[in-house]
Amino acid sequence: MEKKIFWIVFTVLGLIADFSLGLWWGLVATIPIVYVSWWVAYRSDWFT
Repeated sequence: MEKKIFWIVFTVLGLIADFSLGLWWGLVATIPIVYVSWWVAYRSDWFT
């Protein structure tokens, strides 16, 4: 279940970043997006 949540959050945030920030800033924003997605899926305990 955590993997599914991770990929959903990562995809949604990545698409928002790409469309709102442009391609290069979207690529730069990928590292914080990975961290936020990991935290939401594995550390936040929202989905347990």
